[in-house]
Amino acid sequence: MSRLLAASFWSILKQFRHGHLKVVLPDGKERHFGQPMQECAPYDDPKSPVAELRVLDDRFFRYIVWGGEIGFGEAYMDGLWDSPDITHLLRYFLANIDCVPGFGDNGRKPLLFDVAKGINWLKHFGRRNTKENSRRNIHEHYDLSNDFYHLWLDETWSYSSAFFPHPQASLSEAQLEKYRRLCRKLQLKPGMKVLEIGCGWGGFALTAAQEFGCHVTGITISEQQFQVAVQRVNEASLNDRVTIEMVDYRDVQGQFDAIVSIEMLEAVGHEFLRDFFKQCHKLLAPHGVLGLQVILTPDSHYERGRKQADFIKKHIFPGGQLPSLSAMQQAMLSSGELFLQHLETFGHHYAKTLRCWREEFEQRLSEVKDLGFDQTFIHKWRYYLCYCEAAFAMRNINVGQMVYTRPNNPYYFTPEETEGLPATPDWPLVSHQPDGY
Repeated sequence: MSRLLAASFWSILKQFRHGHLKVVLPDGKERHFGQPMQECAPYDDPKSPVAELRVLDDRFFRYIVWGGEIGFGEAYMDGLWDSPDITHLLRYFLANIDCVPGFGDNGRKPLLFDVAKGINWLKHFGRRNTKENSRRNIHEHYDLSNDFYHLWLDETWSYSSAFFPHPQASLSEAQLEKYRRLCRKLQLKPGMKVLEIGCGWGGFALTAAQEFGCHVTGITISEQQFQVAVQRVNEASLNDRVTIEMVDYRDVQGQFDAIVSIEMLEAVGHEFLRDFFKQCHKLLAPHGVLGLQVILTPDSHYERGRKQADFIKKHIFPGGQLPSLSAMQQAMLSSGELFLQHLETFGHHYAKTLRCWREEFEQRLSEVKDLGFDQTFIHKWRYYLCYCEAAFAMRNINVGQMVYTRPNNPYYFTPEETEGLPATPDWPLVSHQPDGY
């Protein structure tokens, strides 16, 4: 059986056209696929990467034939394969995405994979983000342990893409630049009432209050994040300007000059995109602005992606779904009149952010183990970080900051428009309006 399963795997690899793959088997024998090594570009060239896969156990072939892309990740979790450079191996697969079982939609998947795909999708569908499921899904990822995240995140406690203003910038500098960049795009000013949906451990709220003078309400449904965010607000003596609440975005009341959400939309799910934007439209003052940072999947991948599970959805972010620009636009059209004013993508910055996280994670492995996490957990997180770094490096996915307003808003100028122009007119802040405004 193992030989037959291996033959099925080899038949897929023989279709690879870009780069070179060396497979080392448990008995030390090697198999080579793709272009001859001498025809490949340098090691780090994405057009023709050179990668190595070391199969440590013949059970690997059962995992990959049965489970496809998910099975490949689970085989690593269980110690059935390794690589000198997992990120580069995954970049190699992405370079050949149309030929890899479970990555592309090419009709070459074994029957058993179709069965497993259906089972995994049913499990994923059962985690769609109702209020109850949202709490459960968020709890499973973000409430692992504050001590765990503190080990490898930077001092701002930021768990989203940074923006590196120059190549030598530290991760902390880049995370602060990400927050400041979004604040500048939204033209935040002292006295503005700002709602942050999915405030994490408080990084954006602190920046908007300290540096831009805003009054920020940050909401989360993660108990662990809530505890740290409240503590950080207290330590910064910003209780008069920052309020952290444990509440679902669907239950928020009030009016705000600006709404911000940084990489939270991925946890909303396709079924609730319309509800999310409808709520933003309701909470946003007539002159208000909505600022988002979102991980984006290509429009051409969205429908297929929302109908199937993958390793990230199954093991890292249950209930998650990367939106596409067109999916967001359709949800907005059916829930209000907000429209796009500004868009900036910076996926290569996310690849670097993930590399920084992974390097710090590897440096702190002994402390991760001291927290009670086993080798399977470590393998899962290493694979997850490498998987995402490869996806951003290959532009398989992207990340963007975008700004939305209602039509006929004379108070908002895009960043490009403000260059060389007089200051924008004073906004009619919510806090300055009579009740009922």
